[in-house]
Amino acid sequence: MYKRIFGQLFNGPLFSGLWKEIISVTWTLFKIMIPMIIVIKVIEELGGIVLLSQWLSPVMFLVGLPSEMGLVWATTLVTNIYAGLLVFMNTDADLTVAQVSILGILMLIAHGLPIEAAIAKKAGVGIAMTLGVRLGGSLLMAWMLHQTYQAGDWLNYPAESVWQHTLASDPSYMAWAIDQVKSLVMIFVIIAVLITFLRILKLLGVEKLMGIILKPILSLLGISRDATNLTVVGITLGLSFGGGLLINEAKRGHISPRDIFVSIMLLNLLHSLIEDTLLILLIGADFTTIFWGRIVFSLAVTSLLVIAINRIDEAICLKYFYKKI
Repeated sequence: MYKRIFGQLFNGPLFSGLWKEIISVTWTLFKIMIPMIIVIKVIEELGGIVLLSQWLSPVMFLVGLPSEMGLVWATTLVTNIYAGLLVFMNTDADLTVAQVSILGILMLIAHGLPIEAAIAKKAGVGIAMTLGVRLGGSLLMAWMLHQTYQAGDWLNYPAESVWQHTLASDPSYMAWAIDQVKSLVMIFVIIAVLITFLRILKLLGVEKLMGIILKPILSLLGISRDATNLTVVGITLGLSFGGGLLINEAKRGHISPRDIFVSIMLLNLLHSLIEDTLLILLIGADFTTIFWGRIVFSLAVTSLLVIAINRIDEAICLKYFYKKI
């Protein structure tokens, strides 16, 4: 009796083909991430990040930040927010809440570009579009915030950081490799839980309910119901996870190239809304700016992009903006 019950459970719609789907999504991401992790480490060892930070110093002036914040953003651009925050703590800079919020927006919108741009490309969106939206979008919002804060003299008081910096006890390559393996294992676990959770939502009918709730907003952006859940996953958990799922669905032909493009453009500006926001709050940023401000800005920019591509012939879009995979 128990064998029959468990057999029906694991052969039912929830578990049928589940393991295969988890492996497929994870392998798609790992084929992109593992080579990029190695390349980024080589660039770091050769001093590429320090050089990039020197180039970014004039840009920091435009958004009201001290030049040493160029190294913080440079590290974030090629690695991730965690690495950028560690560099930030080593600068011992005394910034206002306004300045930390501006730096936070730069880090939130534009980070981990080598890996995440590669993921977007795998989904059919060109690297030039991804870099343009993320770098341009982050700098535009940072500049707008700088002008607004200066005009109103807002948030012009010292930021209080609760992020405590700890130096790595073992700087060896072996320790670095072990840390990367741990990160990849954690990503695999998250993807497994995520895909299982999405199946449960689908079986419970929550997927349809979410589609109904989000349809008015997403329809304005041109995102179909098929891409709704995957876009929500990317917004809440990160572009790597949402992008991996979008790639998987695109390969199956379930989502059109145009829907993928709009979803990726939105995710370029608005992703990992929970974890990344909490990280930036730790260094004293203003919550309204980095959470609600980022949401409004991302939706506005994506809306303008949608209006633009709607005026362009589909053949031209497929040639210059996105492609079928």
